[in-house]
Amino acid sequence: MNSFIVQWTHALVPLLLVPVVIGLFVCVALACVDIGVLFGERGLLRQRERPDDVSAIERRAHRRIERADILTRTSPMLGLMATLISLGPGLTALSNGNLNLLAEAMLTAFDATVLGLAAGVVGFIIGRLRRRWYDEALQRWEQP
Repeated sequence: MNSFIVQWTHALVPLLLVPVVIGLFVCVALACVDIGVLFGERGLLRQRERPDDVSAIERRAHRRIERADILTRTSPMLGLMATLISLGPGLTALSNGNLNLLAEAMLTAFDATVLGLAAGVVGFIIGRLRRRWYDEALQRWEQP
């Protein structure tokens, strides 16, 4: 029974590489879009007068900060998944003496790691800036 499960695992895990890499590219695209949104909302948060519905802005802040946090956490996870999925066939290729396949697997692994970390860093910076900007704006609007 155990060997059957292991064989299925070896057969199914490589099929995850394409969806995981697509997920990585989606994370990078979301990070790029979120940079634009960040600059747009900075103008809104600089206004001096208090908006009519501060609670709506608080809800929006919560959603946008949460989105940046999700990007910060999921991007490196997807990068690690793609790295490990790529290394399996690479190590098999090494044991068979196929250095070309090993080199290709290593390149895919490193590329996936870099993409995941890059999107995660952008998400982290966006989240930090948003927290600070929204906190400053809400404090300013609450003062009489």
